[in-house]
Amino acid sequence: MAPRRARKRAEGGASSNVFSMFDQSQIQEFKEAFTIMDQNRDGFIDKEDLRDTFAALGRINVKNEELEAMVKEAPGPINFTVFLTMFGEKLKGTDPEETILHAFKVFDTEGKGFVKADFIKEKLMTQADRFSEEEIKQMFAAFPPDVCGNLDYRNLCYVITHGEEKD
Repeated sequence: MAPRRARKRAEGGASSNVFSMFDQSQIQEFKEAFTIMDQNRDGFIDKEDLRDTFAALGRINVKNEELEAMVKEAPGPINFTVFLTMFGEKLKGTDPEETILHAFKVFDTEGKGFVKADFIKEKLMTQADRFSEEEIKQMFAAFPPDVCGNLDYRNLCYVITHGEEKD
């Protein structure tokens, strides 16, 4: 009884229109990613699939708790529809690139395309949804300021909205 309830909840209202959230090429890309992650090819992504995927990417000692937390983000077993729904929910809250750029431009009064990293750190840690010291470290690890302490916010906005840059 529980698995059916979990499956029903997982496929609830969102699954009927989740495919309309993406165009065909995006769905194909998600399908390829799902297939790569479904290491044992059973049609579901579970903890062992995640462990094997991390190992294939060179990360060997992933903690069990970390894998469990990832799997628990899903409302039930992770088939392709649930996988797509989860990505749709994650992406739904992302503002368009122009909105994020505009937020940074408010602080870039001279229009140079960068802002002082210390200034942004102070704003992120004291305004609205405050960042923790750890979140600031993660951001600057991913987007290090240049030698003058400037943060290239255009690149940051691009990566937030489009993913990592293609080489």
